[in-house]
Amino acid sequence: MTIKEIEEILAIFHASGVHEMEVQRGENRLRLRRGPTEREWMESAVPATPSAPAAPTSPPPAKPAAPDPNETLVKSPIVGTYYDCPKPEAPPFVKVGDRVEAGQVLCIIESMKLMNEIEAEISGVVAAKLVENGRPVEYGEALFAIRR
Repeated sequence: MTIKEIEEILAIFHASGVHEMEVQRGENRLRLRRGPTEREWMESAVPATPSAPAAPTSPPPAKPAAPDPNETLVKSPIVGTYYDCPKPEAPPFVKVGDRVEAGQVLCIIESMKLMNEIEAEISGVVAAKLVENGRPVEYGEALFAIRR
């Protein structure tokens, strides 16, 4: 499959709303699976309240902070598995607080048995690492926040 074909399949997948899709052409196979949405994830993380008498409630949680204009999100250009180091025993490419230059490798995403290096688009400081090592990532999912 070519990159263009994969991009077309991704567009169809995102537009369809299906939860999982697998496409096979010859020896090439592409499996796409949606993770829980942010809302579903947040709802599953909220513990059930006991049926005991209501205690005084705390104020409602603050709204999520607006995105910092000085931070740029590095997003996954492909679907695959995220790795933060070149091999299991090696140190990670970058850690939170590290200074990075544009073009510096931040991580690897394995897709269809190919290791794709993901590079920083800007120079700055790694403000946040948003994905756990070895976790599947989706197209467009935020991987890092880099502060200029």
